[in-house]
Amino acid sequence: MIVILLGLITGFIGGMGIGGGTILIPGLILLTSLQQQTIQSVNLISFIPIAVVALITHIKNKNVVFHLAIPLIIFGVLGAWFGSSIALRIPSNTLRKLFGIFLLIMGVYEFFYKGNRVGGR
Repeated sequence: MIVILLGLITGFIGGMGIGGGTILIPGLILLTSLQQQTIQSVNLISFIPIAVVALITHIKNKNVVFHLAIPLIIFGVLGAWFGSSIALRIPSNTLRKLFGIFLLIMGVYEFFYKGNRVGGR
C-alpha cells in the first residue's frame, strides 16, 4: 500500500514538473534494500509514462517552448548517457551520498534564491 501511495505522490509532483524523483528516490531508499543504481533506474523508467501524460497536457495548453526545449533535449540525452555511464562505476553508497548532497544543495538554493530566472515570470 505504501508503494502505491509513493507512486501517487511522485506522479502528482512529476506532473507538476517539480521532479517526482526527489520524492521517489528517497522513498525507495527508505522502503527497500535496493542498490542506489537500481533505485535510480526504477525512478527513470517510472518517469517515462508520467512525463508523457504531463507533456501532452502542457502541449495542449501551449506551455511548451519548443525552440528552448529542443537543444535541452539533445544535450540532455548526451548528458544522460555520460551520467549513467559514470553512475554504474560509482559504488552504491557513494552514489547515495552524492545524491543526498545534491538534494541538500538544491534545497538550499531553492530556499534562498531571490533573483530572476531565464524566461521567469
